[in-house]
Amino acid sequence: MAQNESPIRVALLGAGTVGSATARLIVEQSEELAHRIGRPIELVGVACLDPDEVNVPWIDKSLLTTDTADLCTKADIVIELIGGTTAAHTFVMKAIESGASVVTANKALIAKYGPEIYAAAEAKGVDFYFEAAVAGAIPIVRPLRESMVGDRITSIMGIVNGTTNYILDEMTTKGLDFDVALKDAQAKGYAEADPTGDIEGEDAANKAAIMASLAFHTDVRIDDVSVEGITKITSDDIAAATAENKVIKLLAVCENSEAGVSARVYPALIPNEHPLASVRGSFNAVFVKAEAADDLMFYGRGAGGDPTASAVVGDVVTEARHITHGCTGPSIPMYANLPKAPLNASRSAFAVRFVIHDKPGTLAAIAEEFAKRGLSINGVNQDLKPTLHEPGYSGELQQLRLVTHLCDEVTLREAVDAVSKLDFVTGEATILRVMA
Repeated sequence: MAQNESPIRVALLGAGTVGSATARLIVEQSEELAHRIGRPIELVGVACLDPDEVNVPWIDKSLLTTDTADLCTKADIVIELIGGTTAAHTFVMKAIESGASVVTANKALIAKYGPEIYAAAEAKGVDFYFEAAVAGAIPIVRPLRESMVGDRITSIMGIVNGTTNYILDEMTTKGLDFDVALKDAQAKGYAEADPTGDIEGEDAANKAAIMASLAFHTDVRIDDVSVEGITKITSDDIAAATAENKVIKLLAVCENSEAGVSARVYPALIPNEHPLASVRGSFNAVFVKAEAADDLMFYGRGAGGDPTASAVVGDVVTEARHITHGCTGPSIPMYANLPKAPLNASRSAFAVRFVIHDKPGTLAAIAEEFAKRGLSINGVNQDLKPTLHEPGYSGELQQLRLVTHLCDEVTLREAVDAVSKLDFVTGEATILRVMA
């Protein structure tokens, strides 16, 4: 390492769980990082809302500031870890305009403003890195951005939210109801006090938008992503899946087909032999299919302070090396401008669960509604008893589960809506895609 080089200045925006873990890695490993970079690296400031609340030994109190905008102009690399989109967007653009490269873990920011930020960074001759924004410590962004640019990626399917994977795994292995599994996840720190972003699929949707943009070189934003969460998954759905040697996982699915590019998040039935079926607890995994490379799978810790900080500091080291050698990394061109596939272009087999009054003619009436819309039924299961009870109905309730042949989602939902209005159907139907 050259001994007389001036330090590379790093500013940290945010001192929460990930921010403090990132600061620890930079401070405690400074000597080793300097050898890897070829030049010293120095933390020159940490922006936070209340400096009195930051009490970790590796962050010098003199570095703390509430003037985030000013700090953005005093560094070679700005690390944005404050979250959200409004203030984060302002500070990231200010840092870029000031000539700083930016590293972030902010998936919501990139899913909303990614292409705009990519273009601004390229125009200013600086870098924008965000490995930690998708699947924590799992290296998936750089392979999509750099390693696989010589190939044509056709699809990505992944478990990219540890909270929902933990909840579904607990429901499967311990027979817990959704609410109980959620409370357990919160008690163990896998779920936030307000888990809406996770359980409604919003977190995974942000990541799907990012992956689709990188893989297909097309501007895909959060508003382009179709989203379903896991709040409607019941213990009955889990039991039915188990009986069929399947598991339910919340998937982020990105595809480039003849109909166009799509990015979707939804719970799906996966056969036990599929690689994603064995992803347990809060772990994440991403399955990538490309024309030349064929199938690739990336697996590991998808969240948490230390794993996420590992990915953040990895990006900082990469960018510090670029600064040391007077260069920048590859840009992120959104050149393809591929059309967005309409919802009815999505074809799948579906498993639909209804709770019905147990009396003659119900199956025939339901099958008729499906037949009216040209939907073919592949299988029927009436063996599992529902846990639901209907007030005012003294007869027995039955769980009826239909599995269709391949069909489009729009038509399938039209049929389900029609069946749900029949007087012998109670509760809310559950719709799950069936993955081969």
